[in-house]
Amino acid sequence: MLTNIWGKVKGLWQEEDGLGMLEMILIIAALVVIAVVFRDQLKIIVDNLLKKVSSKSSTFIDEK
Repeated sequence: MLTNIWGKVKGLWQEEDGLGMLEMILIIAALVVIAVVFRDQLKIIVDNLLKKVSSKSSTFIDEK
């Protein structure tokens, strides 16, 4: 009996099925929902990052 259970456990461990279409759709849907919910915060973060990149690149170009 223990051998039978161990064989099933090993079978589950070695199973290497890829992600199905349903899982991919659920992951994409979750990412879209998160992006919609935190849209304003994400916009602020991206704007701040772009301002920093712009200022750093300006100082780098002006030094040469």
